[in-house]
Amino acid sequence: MIAIADDLARALRSARFVAVLSGAGVSAESGVSTFRDALTGLWANFDPLELATPSAFRRNPKLVWDWYAERRAQLARVLPNPGHHAIARIEASVPRFLLATQNVDGLHARAGSRRLVELHGNIARVRCSEDPRHAVEAWDDVGDEPPRCAHCGAYLRPDVVWFEESLPAQALCAAEAAARACDLLIVAGTSGEVYPAAALPQYAKAAGAIVLEVNPAATPLSARADYALRFPSGEALPALVRAAWGEDAMAGQPSCAESSREGGNGAR
Repeated sequence: MIAIADDLARALRSARFVAVLSGAGVSAESGVSTFRDALTGLWANFDPLELATPSAFRRNPKLVWDWYAERRAQLARVLPNPGHHAIARIEASVPRFLLATQNVDGLHARAGSRRLVELHGNIARVRCSEDPRHAVEAWDDVGDEPPRCAHCGAYLRPDVVWFEESLPAQALCAAEAAARACDLLIVAGTSGEVYPAAALPQYAKAAGAIVLEVNPAATPLSARADYALRFPSGEALPALVRAAWGEDAMAGQPSCAESSREGGNGAR
């Protein structure tokens, strides 16, 4: 049983605007491996920089396309865990909410989160490699090269942020605005070391918000957080929801064991 401080539960229950920043630790509880951990089997001898940069795609588009196709197939066997569902439950319970996730697996949306921005994109989406405005919902994954954009003929590529690329400006601006305007910021499953997302807790603190860190291990954020729950998010966040809104608040949601599946993915 995780003990939740009464004042923390009260702060969540009374918050007018809750923001959440989530990282790879949340998805790891569903069996989603980090980018480097997913480099196994036929991919074991590859360096991440050979698979997740614009220059790598220009050198060998088919290799990069096949790697992401395999990861999409792996993620099809993964389910959201109680941490994902607890975040969606918080969204449904407060007047204003925004989730900024560094994960590309789409598990938050599958758990019911709707007011979210994906700072690193989404591996399930595909877009034109030359014009990011041209997103594609369906494509033919056949032949000896990646499929091509119907608008300009350029190769399609995963709609994720690769090394050497900037975060999408609109998503980052929305996340920063939420951090500056929220009453409570929950930082779950992230080390707090990768900028610019790592600056969000600083913005929230400067604006007077309460900052809660949910992470089994201490991070660079820990000294500045108002509260810390040193448990996996799949345990801590459902406990927080129940403390704020009652024991039935997470009724009907799957357990950690039920939601864990083998899979592979990462931040890019």
